[in-house]
Amino acid sequence: MKAHFPKHLLARLVLSLLAVVILLPVVMTAIYSFSSPSEIKAFMDTRGNYDASAFMQIKLAPDMFSLSQYYNILIEDMTILRYFVNSAMYAAAILLGQALLIPMMAYALSRFRFPGRDLIFFIVIMLMLLPFQVTMVPNVLTLRSMGLLDTVWAIILPMTIAPFYIFLLRQYMIGLPSEMIEAAEIDGAGTWRCFIHVVLPVCRPVLGAAVALSFADCWNLVEQPLTYLTTRTDLYPLSVVFNQLTQKSTGVEFAGAALYTLPALLIYLYFQADILEGVQLSELK
Repeated sequence: MKAHFPKHLLARLVLSLLAVVILLPVVMTAIYSFSSPSEIKAFMDTRGNYDASAFMQIKLAPDMFSLSQYYNILIEDMTILRYFVNSAMYAAAILLGQALLIPMMAYALSRFRFPGRDLIFFIVIMLMLLPFQVTMVPNVLTLRSMGLLDTVWAIILPMTIAPFYIFLLRQYMIGLPSEMIEAAEIDGAGTWRCFIHVVLPVCRPVLGAAVALSFADCWNLVEQPLTYLTTRTDLYPLSVVFNQLTQKSTGVEFAGAALYTLPALLIYLYFQADILEGVQLSELK
């Protein structure tokens, strides 16, 4: 008699193994964050030792459970916390600006016919495909002429109009049934009420996906601050300075990394269903 194997067993095993490998750095960071600073300093001093007999060992658990790293970051030395606040400020401001502008722009491009609509959508696609290195110089020249270089607005304003999320929402909205909006208009709803009370609720999955993905972009800013804030290092987000802070071990690297990872993890868990559903339904037509 042939043994009965669950369907797709091999695929599940491979995916489970990959998930463990991917999650291992996150789990180890969380574990190491509960070590004492002196223990972490001694551990980090073994970096760069390529002697096979004295290679950097992986610690499976702290020698002694301690909250000293978090106490140092949150109370004693607030350097990391200050940059963390900068990251939170940029992410909140950019997401707010995108929430106010991008859904309306996507709705206009998907539902209204006006001269230049196709040209605008073509420009959106081109901007979406161009890397930051190509648009960097025009952005610098524009921000300099506006007097916004070395200010928080140099980071916030260029990120507010994100071409990818305009494209994502437009592709989702263009697939909405016209009968749904026409029924609302027959009931006396104008353009604004149709947008607020009909379109946005239906678009909740793709909006949630856009928020989660955009938060990851905003939270991990590196090139933009280095380019636009050349003389205002105090305005850097944590994503830029974290590597600089850890070049010489201070014993709080892992607590800082855990705090830095936590907001993105919480956002992903909250919007997980929306990310899967929204991206699948949009199909990037």
